[in-house]
Amino acid sequence: MGTPQLCLIGVVMLLGLLGVLVPGVPGSLLCWGAVLWWATNLHTPLTWGVLAAATGLLALNQVVQWLLPARRIRDSELTWRNVFAAGSTAIAGFFVLPVIGAPIGFVAYIYAVERVRLGSHGGAWTATRTAMRAIGRSVLAELFACLLVAGAWLGAVVFG
Repeated sequence: MGTPQLCLIGVVMLLGLLGVLVPGVPGSLLCWGAVLWWATNLHTPLTWGVLAAATGLLALNQVVQWLLPARRIRDSELTWRNVFAAGSTAIAGFFVLPVIGAPIGFVAYIYAVERVRLGSHGGAWTATRTAMRAIGRSVLAELFACLLVAGAWLGAVVFG
């Protein structure tokens, strides 16, 4: 498999990560499809193992999302644009500070936006908690699962 094809797979993976943050875009499916594309082209035990792990993790994530109570972002004053930007910060945070950087980046961005909007720490923290409840665990759970899939794929490409 050549570098151009690996770059295309990486772009599909990145689109899947960003797609998690956009309503109606099947981000998990794009991430899984990228791993499937990679695995069916290389046919090694490592690629099939990563595909099996990604399939299991994303299936488990779907079950978790069904079990979590749904909350609507309309309950908070946070816009989808800010959710997208916070998710992008979470993706960057995941690679800067592996694994734990994602939730830290997500919450930090929302807090910063609310701090600028409201002008006080107490109000910003209350608004951040409200927004996090409204956005819910489902977006973060799906983003985290997709980040783990992307990280496993990237690790297998670089070190495998």
